Order: sequence, then C-alpha cells, then structure tokens
Amino acid sequence: MGVLFVHGAGGYRDDRVLADALGDVLRAPVDYPQLPDEDMSVEAWAGPLRERLAGLSADDVVIGHSFGATILQWVLPEDGWAPTRALLLAMPDWSPDGWDAAQYVYDGPEPRMRVSLHHCRDDEVVPYEHLALNAVRMPSARTVAHPAGGHQFVGLAGAIAEDVRGGR
Repeated sequence: MGVLFVHGAGGYRDDRVLADALGDVLRAPVDYPQLPDEDMSVEAWAGPLRERLAGLSADDVVIGHSFGATILQWVLPEDGWAPTRALLLAMPDWSPDGWDAAQYVYDGPEPRMRVSLHHCRDDEVVPYEHLALNAVRMPSARTVAHPAGGHQFVGLAGAIAEDVRGGR
C-alpha cells in the first residue's frame, strides 16, 4: 500500500506533519506532491493529481486535506482510478451555506470508491458544520467526527490510519 496525500491551500509545509505521521503509522510510502499556491483554480490542482492517480493501484489510498480534499472531490469521480478508498479531511463546503465560493462547488456524481469524511469539532480553520454540509453532497461517504485535533488533526494519525485499514 502507498498513500497519495494532497495538502491544503498554502499548507504544503504544515500538512507534511500529518502526511509523515500517517506514513509512519501505516508503514507506507507517502507521495506528497507540492501543488501551486499561485494558481488556486480547480484545474491547476486537478491536472497534477490526475497524473499521480493514474500511477496508483487498488491497494493505494488517497487522502486529501482541506482544499486538497475539495480538489479530490472533483477528480475522484472520473473514470479509471484504481484506488478503492479515499479520505477527505477537513473539507470545506463552498456552497452558499458554507464559504460561498461558486468556483469550488462540486455537484457531480460521488466517487465510485469508498470515501470517508473526517472533521475535528475544534477545527479553527474550516468550521465543523461543513462536515454535515459535505455529507449531504456525498451521502455514501462515511462521516467521522473527532472531538479534538484542530485543523491539522493533531494526535489523530492512528485514528485516521484505522479508517484506512478498514476499521470502524
């Protein structure tokens, strides 16, 4: 198993801590591409992620954090990806009920793979209420609410890894 971890907006350095911790707990290599902060369009991030996804196998897992999770929500429903599981962590809701940024609202089909939405109740960046908003748009996804851990899921690598392994 390998992990493709997609960082959030401006979060390449900050998200590295969680990506490395997950790699350690899962004993798996982590592909951690640096995506462009200077171009925050969906396509500027989706293009490089499609290239990475094309090289993955069914045993690999895809994890996106914050804005990275948003972009994965756009890309994962496309045909042809081998991974069978994805975790979307602290994903913002961009609808008028959330942050109201129409260019990031995705209203297409759900991914065909197993998806979990994780969010911490004490997230200081993306309000916890976004978890419920995203669950409405992805009704097949498993939702996991963590009591604490903040936006960076501090101390939660083991709990997230358990979900990767298929634990409930």
